[in-house]
Amino acid sequence: MTLTDKQSIREAYDDVRDDKTETNWCILKYEGDKISLESRGVDMDEFRSHFTDDQRVFGFVRMFTGDELSRRAKFALISWVGHDVGALKRAKMSTDKASVKDVIQNFAAEYLASEKSELSDEYIREVLIKAGGANYGTGCRD
Repeated sequence: MTLTDKQSIREAYDDVRDDKTETNWCILKYEGDKISLESRGVDMDEFRSHFTDDQRVFGFVRMFTGDELSRRAKFALISWVGHDVGALKRAKMSTDKASVKDVIQNFAAEYLASEKSELSDEYIREVLIKAGGANYGTGCRD
């Protein structure tokens, strides 16, 4: 398995990580046995629309976590395997992820998802908070 265009994937990755842009996600999908950049954007509903039961998808997303005094951008790498994906393709995904991680290198959390509920803002944020350790917020925001 190879990445079709590492440069475009690297640019999308950098765009998501750049605090000066609104872009907060990018999607990598399989085209045959190759992985390529599918899309990037700001609308989380559009992000979720790329994850279907017949697809294998890698999603890289930026979310803000922290308490009222300390808000930080955190990043998650999501590997999606839809329910209708065959066993051989499912197994291959774990080895293909190494190629993806050659380009998408820095993230606070990584997880495998197969349910739409695992793509909600709340779920992703909770995964990032747990990966970050202690949360000392007071519950009050000025």
